Amino acid sequence: MPKIKTRTKECRAWVVAVDMGYGHQRAAYPLRDLDHQEVINANTYSGIPESDKKIWRQSRAAYEFFTRFKNVPLVGELVWDIFDKFQAIDPFYPHRNLTRPSLQLRQTYRLIKRREWGKHLIQKLSDDPRPFITSFFIPAFMAEVWEYPGDIYCIVTDADISRAWAPIDPLKSRIKYLASTDRAVERLKLYGVKDENVFLTGFPLPKENIGIAEKIVKSDLWRRLSVLDPTGTFHEHYGQTLHESLGQRPAKIKEEDGRVWLMFAVGGAGAQREIGHAILKSIAGHIRAGHLGLTLVAGIHDKVHKYFMEQIKRHRLDNYLGAGINVIYADSKEEYFHKFNLALRTTDVLWTKPSELSFYTALGVPIIIAPPIGSQEEFNRYWLEVVGTGIPQENPKYTHEWIIDYLDKGWLAEAALQGYLEVTRKGVENIKKVVFK
Repeated sequence: MPKIKTRTKECRAWVVAVDMGYGHQRAAYPLRDLDHQEVINANTYSGIPESDKKIWRQSRAAYEFFTRFKNVPLVGELVWDIFDKFQAIDPFYPHRNLTRPSLQLRQTYRLIKRREWGKHLIQKLSDDPRPFITSFFIPAFMAEVWEYPGDIYCIVTDADISRAWAPIDPLKSRIKYLASTDRAVERLKLYGVKDENVFLTGFPLPKENIGIAEKIVKSDLWRRLSVLDPTGTFHEHYGQTLHESLGQRPAKIKEEDGRVWLMFAVGGAGAQREIGHAILKSIAGHIRAGHLGLTLVAGIHDKVHKYFMEQIKRHRLDNYLGAGINVIYADSKEEYFHKFNLALRTTDVLWTKPSELSFYTALGVPIIIAPPIGSQEEFNRYWLEVVGTGIPQENPKYTHEWIIDYLDKGWLAEAALQGYLEVTRKGVENIKKVVFK
């Protein structure tokens, strides 16, 4: 448990996430400068009661089990579909009253009240009632139930959300929502959250990828577009738009090693690693020829890291490690986020399931969309396609063919610019404005 510090005149807040997958901690990572300490994880902080830890552990274990079980032949999809119905997002149209609490939401509140879940954390933080900002809805509910004396804010980490995100009695709630998209704003209002408690801020993105006055992101995008448009097709049609949006093209663009770099990111539960292997196998010839590079993101999963290294060796590509192939692996999530953000600057195409990483397209990175896992990711995929910055993956076995076609036609360059133009990068700035007024 972090040591409680005396409140000062500085802009300070409690930033609370949960250690479940990557999404909620990735959203909190760019806000960690609001406190000199690390982000607080509601399910793993020092001093957490064993009873609280057990509830969190059971919840996480169940989700990760079903996520992995989804890939089991014959029965995996069926079992996953049954599980996913409990967290499903209802169709947006037609507009209707969606205020009725879901079974999942009722169960959450029952656990909080009957088992005093989260009471210990909220009472500790109440000694210094600075703004409470969380990237997951359950800590927000805990803060309200256990009467946290400061303001309570909840960051929405998906493009659309289920009823489980809104309070059980939204009209009486004082939780304020920091929404990533217009659709999330509209959805919260359909769930009954009061207008004055919903703010459109955008998703919080890392400042190390943006820079002062967006100098870093613009420079990175100029370099990326020069790589993604080898035939000049895109520049021929959108040259004026580029200069209006990005300013003057740098006189000299550093193009690293001449490769087009793909990055494939495995999710927090370690699922879909087989897609990474299929990509590696397919583009092995392009890697050897110096045309393509591949970064495989294992995150903090030791088993996934070992799997990727074994496949690299199996296809006799180990000589290209660091020069055509990179593997991102770390012991902690904070270290992983730092390595990922650094590698993303020299990445040309991000290939991932439509998780919270969907919002990283705002950095001018086109997204190849891997199959979604869960209802919220289905809606993230829909959002990426509507915005025009995400392209559903073709068969990974034939990546060596279709990725070259996408490059030649300028589709990936167009998706990169769309992400930069259509999705805000001011999430952190907007959140601070709302919280500290």
